[in-house]
Amino acid sequence: MQAMSSFLDVTAHGIIGDGVTNNTAEIKAAIAVLEGKGGGTLYFPPGKYLTGTIELKSNTTLHLEGGATIFGSPNRTDYLPLCDLVQGYKGDGSGISGLIFANRAKNITVTGRGTIDGNGQSFWTPPLNKPRPRAVQFILCDNVRISEITVTNSAMWTIHPLCCANVTVDGITIKNPANSPNTDGINPESCSNVRISNCHIDVGDDCVTIKAGTELDDFQRHYPCENITITNCTMINGHGGVVIGSEMSGGVRNVTISNCVFNGTDRGIRIKSRRKRGGIVEDIRVNNIIMTNVMSPLTINGYYQCGGAREDDMSLFSLEKLPVTDKTPIFRNIYISNLTSRNTYASAGYLLGIPEMPIENVTFDNIVVEMIESSGQLREDPNDEKPVMAYHVKPTRGEGFYVNNGKDIRFSNIWVKTINGPEITIENSEKIMFNGKEM
Repeated sequence: MQAMSSFLDVTAHGIIGDGVTNNTAEIKAAIAVLEGKGGGTLYFPPGKYLTGTIELKSNTTLHLEGGATIFGSPNRTDYLPLCDLVQGYKGDGSGISGLIFANRAKNITVTGRGTIDGNGQSFWTPPLNKPRPRAVQFILCDNVRISEITVTNSAMWTIHPLCCANVTVDGITIKNPANSPNTDGINPESCSNVRISNCHIDVGDDCVTIKAGTELDDFQRHYPCENITITNCTMINGHGGVVIGSEMSGGVRNVTISNCVFNGTDRGIRIKSRRKRGGIVEDIRVNNIIMTNVMSPLTINGYYQCGGAREDDMSLFSLEKLPVTDKTPIFRNIYISNLTSRNTYASAGYLLGIPEMPIENVTFDNIVVEMIESSGQLREDPNDEKPVMAYHVKPTRGEGFYVNNGKDIRFSNIWVKTINGPEITIENSEKIMFNGKEM
């Protein structure tokens, strides 16, 4: 006869939900009890539980009852240095563990109708280069499930699986203030077999970002981010709805995004990188998407300025064709269909490749884009943040598609209502088809 899983009510182990008592040590001790029994459920009844890092072990479920809130400690000393916790992890040496954290664990779950409040207000004041804890961070874990919970006020990225396999994020709500810095919603980084579904995400940075490490990161850049599904989600505010990059040195492949609604996310689908970062983004499918109040439904940018790019290394941003190496980023095999974007501000789509490696084999099918009627409300594409974020990005205001350094790009069943300019502008590209005509 199989033994029943252990169940531990935290209030029976000296853990106090008064919002004042720091429970970091007591929660650690309670998890050790479950670990000694081979795992089980750590149960939080209604209350407000102040704590630093909660490190989950294998075969553990953290269950938050409705009315229960885990509230992040404002003290960085209640979070642990990642370089001490994760063998082989270096980063910049300043990273700290997440509020809910696991390292090399299997079969872990965070669920329930309760709330994780990262107390981000304690970490958002400048300077922002001080370490900030993620709300939920799992590293090198297998078989992870996060469901039903609400996560709010994350100090930095909200849900961050890193080098994990078999990750399910289902039915959660994420709410961070629109002006909160770097508070991405869900960031699977160098992960495989990730399913994100039925989530509502309203944040201060990108809603979902798919990453795969940088050219400087030996810890994770050998892990591709692959086999990712994102479906039935609503995404509000944020700098992008679903973003790939700019960390993509390990490669991103086999991604589907379907049946989602984006509202006010600046860009909708955004892919970004630069020379010397390397990596391949390929086999991306986007289908059945409604967007409202976005600046541009799609941007692909090979001239994005990001970490490790020095202002004196202008070869990264040269307009000349440079030799192709393993450090050359590649974007190819992208299919976008059945997309409607209303009240669009900047452009219908913006594709800017690099001369030696054009963006290749992209299909747009059954796309409707309407620019916002009032020209007084038009805004320039925020890609035009030179030299801080991007180089050579042409400002756009109520324009159609723009393609530069593209190859084998197909537009079929496209309807674009522009305020300025034609439906499509092509530069330095070949084999471009638009509504049955070669451009």
